[in-house]
Amino acid sequence: MKSRPRFLLPALAGLASFVVAPTYASAAPEDASAPIPKTGDDTFIHKHESFLARAQSGPIGVLFLGDSITEGWAMAPYIWEHYFGRYQPANFGISGDRTQHVLWRIEHGELDGISPKVVVLLLGTNNSGENTGEQIAAADKKIVNLIRKKLPAAKILLLAIFPRGPRIDKNGLPEPWAERMAAIDTANAALAKLDDGQMVRFLNINPHFLGNDGTIPNIIMPDQLHLNAAGYQLWAGAIENPLAEMMK
Repeated sequence: MKSRPRFLLPALAGLASFVVAPTYASAAPEDASAPIPKTGDDTFIHKHESFLARAQSGPIGVLFLGDSITEGWAMAPYIWEHYFGRYQPANFGISGDRTQHVLWRIEHGELDGISPKVVVLLLGTNNSGENTGEQIAAADKKIVNLIRKKLPAAKILLLAIFPRGPRIDKNGLPEPWAERMAAIDTANAALAKLDDGQMVRFLNINPHFLGNDGTIPNIIMPDQLHLNAAGYQLWAGAIENPLAEMMK
């Protein structure tokens, strides 16, 4: 295994992980590729509206698009600014989002009127409890195609879905962790094939989040899913050079 960067100072490990959004009604498992909004979740609509406003407020050079793991960059603003501030970044992440919700957001204007040089896409872990890896990859492929259609000049940095570890679900029961990781691994293998060497680049930085024993250290993912500041430092460092190349 390739060497990985050391984690940040232990003090960062005490920062709280990002909070999962409330439960909501969503599409049937086979609808991962259907554009559907969250129902009964005002936060989803408010954040969507804030993204539309951000698009009108000034230029966006790099756009991060995804779920709570992307939204969680707000926990580490100093890391965000250090690595991405020069690119006029925007964060369009919403906690709890699945592929169908991001599809709905795109179809309702979030990519309209902007011209980023790069879109960083990380999405699919929230689908892994109900959808197969093939369904997740097909939905992400549809999102990639929508981005290409709406932003033909933008390059896409497509990240492998991050690993997740054993954790307790909202009912207090152990999640079917092995099954979810199997779906994620299948999806990532399919997503790698979307790399065209030009406009879409697939990047798997998952080894940066794993210890020598193959598990996720709590120092970067206290709940085995969401990154803390140390985890965001690893993410930023892992994409720094590839992103710089794509921004040229």
